[in-house]
Order: sequence, then structure tokens, then C-alpha cells
Amino acid sequence: MAKLERGGLAALAAERGSDADRAWIKVGLSTCGVAAGAEPVFETLRQAVAERGLDIEVLPTGCNGMCYAEPLVEINVPGLPRTMYGAIDSERAQHLIDGHVIAQRPVASLAVTGSDALGYDDIPSDGIQQRIVLRNCGMIDPNVIEDSIARGGYQALEKALFELGPDGIIEELKTSGLRGRGGAGFPTWMKWHFCKQATGDEKFIICNADEGDPGAYMDRSVLEGDPHAVVEGMIIGGLAMGASEGFFYIRAEYPLAIQRIAAAIKQAKRLGLLGRKILGSDFDFDLKIRLGAGAFVCGEETALMQSIEGKRGTPRPRPPFPAQSGLWGKPSNINNVETLANIAPIIQRGGAWFADIGVGASTGTKVFAMTGKIARPGLIEIPMGTSLKKVVEDIGGGAAAGRTIKGVQTGGPSGGVIPARLLDSPVSYEGL
Repeated sequence: MAKLERGGLAALAAERGSDADRAWIKVGLSTCGVAAGAEPVFETLRQAVAERGLDIEVLPTGCNGMCYAEPLVEINVPGLPRTMYGAIDSERAQHLIDGHVIAQRPVASLAVTGSDALGYDDIPSDGIQQRIVLRNCGMIDPNVIEDSIARGGYQALEKALFELGPDGIIEELKTSGLRGRGGAGFPTWMKWHFCKQATGDEKFIICNADEGDPGAYMDRSVLEGDPHAVVEGMIIGGLAMGASEGFFYIRAEYPLAIQRIAAAIKQAKRLGLLGRKILGSDFDFDLKIRLGAGAFVCGEETALMQSIEGKRGTPRPRPPFPAQSGLWGKPSNINNVETLANIAPIIQRGGAWFADIGVGASTGTKVFAMTGKIARPGLIEIPMGTSLKKVVEDIGGGAAAGRTIKGVQTGGPSGGVIPARLLDSPVSYEGL
């Protein structure tokens, strides 16, 4: 395929068509699904479809957040309800082919229903969650860039290139109120502005995917389920700050995330979304991957840069700050995966749209990994300001059988333990 230029994304999306118009079976094949046994289920479904000559695609997808119900299989047959099935094994997979696909009768006994299920509009039907970062996770084949483009992928990049420019990008981020999702909560626009203003013949943008907190898998799930969201955020960041090169720093314990980011970079280059003269513009930008060896300290930005440079990952004294002297002494900017995954929706829909979500100075949504003695562990995304009680009880289903909620730990080992009497506290930078 020839490299895309301005206007080419819309044509490619139209050519791809709507997901709802095709017959397909999607199997969650992120790390959580694979660990639960989704690979044999995927192969069983593919073999059954081939042997029976059925006109339906069997596709891999990422984690949709319902990790407690893995392996997950979703089936769409035009004219029938799109249905999510949970705890599927190879025998049950055959039953889904016979019932939902051939007899065209959804198998109610295996369906994930009620407050547990995703609605057809891709918004969890519990009425609490709102998907921005996780907008495509569980919806697209993360190995196919055209799936991302069909759902609006890289359109924000086109807008940033040809309509907004660097100043316009930073202004939209300022309006949005987006703050770093890595923990410190520093205004993203300000970090980008500092790096943009710094003098230097070379600048770098870095994605911190060194997710080291026990029980945390938010970044991993986004990289595995929607790698193009983060790639697009990196390219837009490079444009805003005047960087010509970016690095993904991913811990080596995330092999599937590494594989899918590498494939996304290769596909973006093939379509002219990375490399020289992106979308026919004068902007050149490239991305590379560097692997971390599991050192927790490399989650700190200056230690991370030391590691990229091939040195021992130890924090550097500040000042100078990375925006003035970072990677190899050049102006540099580091954001985490979740922050970067927010960039494209903000640019595409406007900073004011994002600022209208959340509470006070804590705008937008926050992704959490729910683990521990809870009925429905998994990955969730909630508007800032949602109470911990709603998270734990309404989304998580409350304590696991025979257990009582005594407290909630937030933010990994460096976070605090919030006792049950304070579960009405809002999830926000100020509230926590």
C-alpha cells in the first residue's frame, strides 16, 4: 500500500467499514486472556469455522477489562444481539459455534450479562465507567493498524499537523487540564511547553512503560490492546515539542506489549504515519524501543534516561530538569502510557470536552487495575471524582465471598491505605 497523505485516513477508514456490518468472533488475547487459557479457545474457534466453511472472521483482540471472566469471546452476527461470553473453554467454544453462529440463537447461559457486560456502544453498562484511554481495548485487533484507523486512529495526528500546529496542540492540552497519570499529576501542557521552549538542535520524547508496582497492569493492557493510541500520542508530542525521535522504554517482562508496539511502529511507517514527511507534511519523526531489566528505580524519569543511555539506572540530581538537559544532555520529555493515550482524543474532540469530565482540577478519567479480595477484579476507567465506594462495590462487586472490605490501597507500594470508613472519598488528585 502506498503511503498516506492528507485526507487518506478518512478514505481508508471508509474502505474498512463498520464493525457492526461484519460477522466476527473476537477472543481476548492479551496477557490476562492468554494466562486464563484463551489461546486454545482461539484455535478451536478458528478450526471449527474453517471445517464448517462458515463466513465469519475469528479475530484476536485486547483486554476489555473484565479479567475476572476470562477467557472472553464476543460474537457479532448481523441481525442478532452482539454478545459477550465469559469463562469459555474449547468445549464451550464449540457450543457457541453451534448455537450463536449456526443456529443463530445466542447462548444465554454463557453470556456475561447485566452490570458485568459491555454495551453495544462500547461503554460499560454499569453507568459509571467512561472509556477514553481504553476506547479501543477489546474492540480492535491490535495487530492491524486499519482496525485502529477505522475507529478514528491517527485522525488527531492529521488535525495536529495541518490545523493546530505545535502552539495549538499545547493550547488544547492546557484547556483540557490533563495532568500526568504516572502519579505526580504535573500539568501535561506545561511539561510539553517547557520542552518546546528549550533550545537544542535535537529533542527527545520518551514513553515510560516501566510499570513496576505489584498488581498494576494498566499500561501493559493499553500497550497490548491499543498500541496505536500510544504511538499516535507520541507522534503528536514530538510535533508539539519539536522532537525528531521518541523512545518506548518497556520492561522486558512485557513480551506481548513489546511485540505489539514493535508491530504498530512498523505498520505506521508502512503507511507514512512515521518516518519522513508524515502524511505528506514537512514533519519527520521516528520511534524506537528500549527494554528495561526490571529495576523498580527506572520508573523514575532520570534513572530511566540513564538506562536508555546504557548506564546504571540511578536518579540524577535536578536541576537541570529533563526539559533542559535530559537524554544524552538534550531537551527531553517523559510521559507514561496512560497520559499519552489521552492525547489523541483531546486533540480530536477538543480540550474543553475533556475538561468537562471529572471534577475540579482533576479532569478526565483514570484507569485502575482492581486486584485483591474483590468479586470482580479487572481493569476499569472512571471519571475523576467517582467515589471509591462506587469503584469497589458497584464496579468491583464488593468483597470476594466470605471477605469484608477493610481498606483500599491506591498507587502501589508508595500509595496509602484508605480505611473502609473513608470509601466515600472521591478519586481525584486532591481527594486522595
